[in-house]
Amino acid sequence: MVSGGMTCVKYLLFLFNLIFAITGIVFISVGAVILVVYNGYNNFVDSWFFAAPVLMIIVGVIVFLVSFFGCCGAVKENHCMIITFSVLLLLIFALELGAGITGYMMRGEVGNMLENRLNNTMRQYSSNDDIRRSWDIMQHDLDCCGMNNPADWSRVGFVDNTVPESCCKEVPTQSKCDVNSIHVNAEGCMIKLQSAIENNAMILGGVGIGIALIQLIGVVFACCLARSIRREYETV
Repeated sequence: MVSGGMTCVKYLLFLFNLIFAITGIVFISVGAVILVVYNGYNNFVDSWFFAAPVLMIIVGVIVFLVSFFGCCGAVKENHCMIITFSVLLLLIFALELGAGITGYMMRGEVGNMLENRLNNTMRQYSSNDDIRRSWDIMQHDLDCCGMNNPADWSRVGFVDNTVPESCCKEVPTQSKCDVNSIHVNAEGCMIKLQSAIENNAMILGGVGIGIALIQLIGVVFACCLARSIRREYETV
């Protein structure tokens, strides 16, 4: 039985593991939400973009399971379980650090990726139903039109200044959406989508760093508790 200040560490470690379990659920939820929300944008991003939310879900599940070892080890004062918890937590920290560094390095590729994808898919708007749906979702959700501006649509077959109806906030009855309409979205989609992706990445990165620091504190507490438990066993 640990005593003194280690009793406080024991309950702090238990509290940290409850927080870890919650963060695991948060990771799973955020990853799932990203997959659902950006599912309609799959024609505009490369496959590696969806690796991030999938990784978040995997890390979330691992964190949730690892917190079990921490809670049980702290409550039962089991040296082996606490050491296992510390090692697994360090592995998760390394995984998060690697994912963060990779994400930061690939941040500069977002602009080139979107430029290539938007250029290619605009030409298929009239012939591919899936791509048309993706463009309509993006232009409606982001209040944008075309890649850089509404005039881009004239380059891919739209005539008489017409643009897709998703470019307009409102289309009068028996009328078409055109570049001169007061309801047309004047801003291009590339800048808006790139900004949304980069802003969300910064937020997720900041949250990830914060959680990683908390995990390191948890590892320190776990090591202190494990050392105290081992000392107690050696003195018995």
